[in-house]
Amino acid sequence: MTALQDVPGSKGAVLVVDDDEMILALVSHGLTTAGYRVTTAESGSQALARLSEAIPDVIVSDVNMPDMDGFTLVRRLREDEVLQGVPLLFLTSRTEAEDVVQGLGLGADDYFTKPFGLPELVARVDAKRARPPVPVERLRVDRRSGLAGPGAFVDELARERERGLRSGRRGHVAVLSVHEAESVRLRFGGRGEDELARQIGDALAGAVDALETAGRTEDGRFALLLPESGPDEVQRRLQQLSERIAGTRMLVAGERVSVTPLVGYAELDEGADGEQALQWAGFALAHAQVHLDLRPVAYQPQMLPAYADEVRPRGSHRARPLADRLRVPLQIALTVVIGAVLPYLLYLFSYRAGFDLAPYAYVVVVVALLVTGVSIWTEGLLALDPYQPPPAPEELADDVVLPAASAVIAAYLPNEAATVVETIEAFLRVDYPGPLQVVLAYNSPVELPVEAVLGEIAQREERFTLLKVEGSSSKAQNVNAALAVVTGEFTGVFDADHQPDPDAFRRAHRWMAAGYDIVQGHPVVRNGDASWVARTIAVEFEMIYGVSHPGRAKLHGFGIFGGSNGYWRTQLLRETRFRGSMLTEDIDSALRVVEAGYRIGSDPFLISRELAPTTLKQLWNQRMRWAQGWFQVSLSHLHTGVTSRTLTPRQKFGFSFLLGWREVYPWLSLQMFPIIAFYLTRGDHLDPFVPVFVLTTLFTTSVGPWQTLFAYRQADPAIRAHKRWFWAYLLVSSVFYTEYKNVIARVAQVKQVMREKTWKVTPRTAGAGGAPTGGQTVPAQGGSVNDPGHPALDDVPAT
Repeated sequence: MTALQDVPGSKGAVLVVDDDEMILALVSHGLTTAGYRVTTAESGSQALARLSEAIPDVIVSDVNMPDMDGFTLVRRLREDEVLQGVPLLFLTSRTEAEDVVQGLGLGADDYFTKPFGLPELVARVDAKRARPPVPVERLRVDRRSGLAGPGAFVDELARERERGLRSGRRGHVAVLSVHEAESVRLRFGGRGEDELARQIGDALAGAVDALETAGRTEDGRFALLLPESGPDEVQRRLQQLSERIAGTRMLVAGERVSVTPLVGYAELDEGADGEQALQWAGFALAHAQVHLDLRPVAYQPQMLPAYADEVRPRGSHRARPLADRLRVPLQIALTVVIGAVLPYLLYLFSYRAGFDLAPYAYVVVVVALLVTGVSIWTEGLLALDPYQPPPAPEELADDVVLPAASAVIAAYLPNEAATVVETIEAFLRVDYPGPLQVVLAYNSPVELPVEAVLGEIAQREERFTLLKVEGSSSKAQNVNAALAVVTGEFTGVFDADHQPDPDAFRRAHRWMAAGYDIVQGHPVVRNGDASWVARTIAVEFEMIYGVSHPGRAKLHGFGIFGGSNGYWRTQLLRETRFRGSMLTEDIDSALRVVEAGYRIGSDPFLISRELAPTTLKQLWNQRMRWAQGWFQVSLSHLHTGVTSRTLTPRQKFGFSFLLGWREVYPWLSLQMFPIIAFYLTRGDHLDPFVPVFVLTTLFTTSVGPWQTLFAYRQADPAIRAHKRWFWAYLLVSSVFYTEYKNVIARVAQVKQVMREKTWKVTPRTAGAGGAPTGGQTVPAQGGSVNDPGHPALDDVPAT
């Protein structure tokens, strides 16, 4: 239970309102660290706008603010039926007694003055979250959706059942959920989930009359109470409601999202009380999850044994076998034994045998850290002046028409159903003065409503080709199949969450016209507001694509195709293809191209915008896939590259560093621990090495801040606008993230040696009806392998 409190968002949501950016940052950091999901606003009017999108559990507000002050804000809240139950704490520099009296008199639940201590503020928020003005379970109105709260709905359900039994006209209760709800939460964070709930709530509220009730259940699903209604009428109305919700593009975090409603319903009869009927409707809902066809499903008694195990409170899961739960912890322990315990024993036994290995090992580790630090510095300096393509000759002419281009978007549709329409529309908005074909190559184990929407787009947009790849189980198969219909002279390859900037294909053409065969662009994270994990990755991507990629391209003489937002000469892509046997088929294809003598460029100004993982679990699964795939590629291409007769010495050095050194470094970075432990065991000290130790530590410690500064300088303006993200990254990287990535790298090698070659997709949808979720192990699918070098090379720990 205590571990849950460390997960951002696990305690609930807080809206912080203050016009002082420093106070906003401080309070947000304190509450996020305490386990809250934080949204900010800089005035009362901006706070009301945030509240119209999603309702938090607690509001912390300043009083003195421009536009609308805190007193006006609390007065507006207490006049609103939906918002009046949200606790509000004033955090202000106004300390006069009359101000305190006025604030509390207007309806504030607490009044806290500046200067303040974060622990006390967090404690006050905790208290209001645990004890709001009305107990959460008995709230008449659910804060997230504006519908009846769980307690109010159950009370009305019980009353209606009794009325129906007396009158002989029974009603029905329906339970509704959204297939993409988990996908929205994972992509956009808890606030995205709240925004979706509010819009679903509005749709349900508009579908009921004065005698009917729409509400929420305790496990977060939606519910409808339909009194005195026959089964045919209920089926018809729920079908219409389901189609209406499916046909509405929900606005989540500024993006349009398509959803698939799931509806189950049951009759209120004398055989069960109201809560039992609600549970029966849940069993029917589980049946609807299998089909995803928008058809409401009526409860039948035979559903109970088949689906009882499927209907679980949100957040619960089937217990995995003990061996599965222990696999990763045991693999981590094995890397510690290999990387620290065995070297320690080796130093100890060799010393007792008369040969002291520790001094030599110490020098090797110091050199390793220095080499890695120097390489990062060099990449950063080179990235300050990256290669850029000259304007193509034909672009200089008037009324230019550029060569035909194609975009191939690979998708596993159950994972992408919520946002794939938005992605297609973004591609159709690309400004390219030539024929531009957009191909969606997808696979899906079930028919989904969004396929009909995509079909409609294909009918009205001749540029859009919809290609369902039957029997596909990988991104490689989808891309390879799409090449049969591709018409462009060059082709951009994308994952289904990428949205290119309008000028992306123009800029890619300039690289092709300059003689390059492939160019890798710069993916920019567009959901950094979703969680601290997404913000960390947003900054890291600026390091990778704004600094490391272009710097390494200049240093090594070749770039790397990272899986998405990469542009190929179409004929070369047809000749190369993606190999589904490789976990990172995109990196494998890029190295085969380099070995054959083709040119790959890296452009930090060729932008597409994508979604980052929002939880550590997602991040672990994604980075494990990348790391194991890179290790597999290293085993396949290192020897070929360094012995190649076509590569230059500079390129061979690049292969050695990218495929060899990056795999060894995570183990070398661990060696300082067994070395120090050995000297402590011996009772000796490191006097002869103190100057080296101090200088190396100072140098390697400086790498992280300077790398972050390089990333800030080269970052996309949308990311550079968030200075706090870079400061937070520097802190997280120093304390935790660097070693986190090194652990992943070591475990990935263990997995490869153990021939554990299946992995989990980056979660993008809720699990239902056989559709893979973040908790399933499936074939390679959806999600680019973005990092061209090992995560350990992006940050260097101090010695």
